[in-house]
Amino acid sequence: MSRSSLGYRSKKNDITIIEQLQKLASDHPREGFWKSYYRLRNKGEQVNHKRLHRIYKQMGLPLRRKVKKRLPERVKEPLSIPTHFTQTWSIDFMHDVLQNGRKFRTFNVIDDFNREILFIESDYSIKSSRMIWVLNHLIARYGKPDKIRMDNGPELIAHLAKDWSSAQGIEFKYIQPGKPTQYAFIERFNGTYREDILDANLFFSLEHVYDITKPWKEDYNQERPHEALTNCTPNEYAA
Repeated sequence: MSRSSLGYRSKKNDITIIEQLQKLASDHPREGFWKSYYRLRNKGEQVNHKRLHRIYKQMGLPLRRKVKKRLPERVKEPLSIPTHFTQTWSIDFMHDVLQNGRKFRTFNVIDDFNREILFIESDYSIKSSRMIWVLNHLIARYGKPDKIRMDNGPELIAHLAKDWSSAQGIEFKYIQPGKPTQYAFIERFNGTYREDILDANLFFSLEHVYDITKPWKEDYNQERPHEALTNCTPNEYAA
């Protein structure tokens, strides 16, 4: 038998180290490998860090590191009021919870010119593909905007969204992180929607969310006076 075909099997017993690592992981669940290594060394355990790391990985103890995603530099731009309808839209996501404890999201789209609510989509999960579907629907109904203003949420900076904006010739205007006043129009709308609908009602299903939101949306666009629009409704101001 060739010597190269023989596999070496370590004679060292890892049971003691495994037990010690299990206790450390139980007592200090948020400490990583090196903290465990030096705790054992300080107690007099003479163990090689390579061997300890091998056992540590076999036990499935490594902590998952949360790497902060680096965003491209966002340019500070003053918030300007568009001169006509369907020039600039603002989009944002909101969160709430049903009566049974299940979370849901809403995807809100408004026109910055007359603050009209163009769409409110609600579901348990709204991914980039769903967001693109809503925007395509609105373009077919109202026409293509020049710009869409948004924050730096994961659905909004996804490659699918960027590819779609390039194909449509629509400029995505990202605000600077932590600067919600740079798209204050939809932030103001979100506060109103939160106060009038989300915080004022106990929802039992997504259908219930839709049934409450639909008449409120119609009243907001057609009946409710808006102070920033000289107390006109969004539809009157656009006309």
